[in-house]
Amino acid sequence: MKVAHLTSAHPRYDTRIFHKQCRSLAAGGYSVTLVVADGEGDEERDGVAIVDVGQLPGRLNRVVKTTRRVFEQARHLDADLYHLHDPELMPVGRRLKRLGKRVVYDAHEDLPRQMLAKHYLGKLTRQVLSRAVETYQRQACRQFDAIVAATPHIRDRFNEFHPQVVDVNNFPMLGELDGAPDARLSASPGESLSVCYVGGIAEVRGIREVIRAMEKVEQGCRLQLAGDFKTLALEQEVMTYAGWAQVEAHGYLDRAGVRRVMASSVAGLVTLHPIVNYLDALPVKMFEYMSAGLPVIASDFPLWREIVEGSDCGLCVDPLDPDAIAGAINYIVSHPERAREMGRNGQRAVVERYNWQQEERKLLDTYRALAR
Repeated sequence: MKVAHLTSAHPRYDTRIFHKQCRSLAAGGYSVTLVVADGEGDEERDGVAIVDVGQLPGRLNRVVKTTRRVFEQARHLDADLYHLHDPELMPVGRRLKRLGKRVVYDAHEDLPRQMLAKHYLGKLTRQVLSRAVETYQRQACRQFDAIVAATPHIRDRFNEFHPQVVDVNNFPMLGELDGAPDARLSASPGESLSVCYVGGIAEVRGIREVIRAMEKVEQGCRLQLAGDFKTLALEQEVMTYAGWAQVEAHGYLDRAGVRRVMASSVAGLVTLHPIVNYLDALPVKMFEYMSAGLPVIASDFPLWREIVEGSDCGLCVDPLDPDAIAGAINYIVSHPERAREMGRNGQRAVVERYNWQQEERKLLDTYRALAR
């Protein structure tokens, strides 16, 4: 079965798209092509043919011209099934359906609720935009053969109007980030312990509060910061904070770099703000910290608290309170035995429940059903 995964926005080595879905399908015997738009050329890797339609500057170009290029390449491939990874590709999916193709839409986020979180828009504008997106999404996705949702919450939203929906959660691949929780909590003389944050860096992801918290940590603990800032202005702002003196900023890191950062840290931070589209999210970094044997310091959302406290693998804090974040860091640094226990508990929870191998089976089952 010839399969094409399409993205106009994600990088070619996106963890969910390439490392998990495409590689799993290729290993399962499918002929897999990934169409991207990053300007880095064509290649083949791990059994996946990567085809690049070129990168164009600006969001408008991406939505209009790049999606047109993606459609033309998709039509040229003449695949049996197309798997879409971006909302702007829904019109592409509709055109492919008119050509008699099978189409899967991958809902990475709850798009209508995401619109409600765009606070730079007025309240009325957000509400109107959210309703418009909801209406179009329902109309388009009803035509598709299946919906793959990144979380159970998103699955339930699509279940309201589509009969074939499966949640394929973005959980870690077993063995990829495994660490040794017993080793990293003992610093050598003169060496500082570190906590880490891995992922995109933005105001709503709590970067201001985290850097403020670093002003209050004890025993010289440092922050390993791995990821790109969403805006230069935000980066320049937090660099003026006193807590920045405790930061080692690595910028964007590949998977090997992420593993190194986690292996040298004693806890992982995921203190996102309580905005509407985060409350029911399952942030992949939280589970990657657990997989690496790191105690998690997470936002005190009901769903996240259920996971973290249910697995006894970390601490939940008010993400808007730098003192609370600093207190959690200080607790982990000053209670190494308890931190090791939480790290081991997190690894156990990933092995037993929160891993890609279990999610992979759901993806393959969906494809087998569509093939029939």
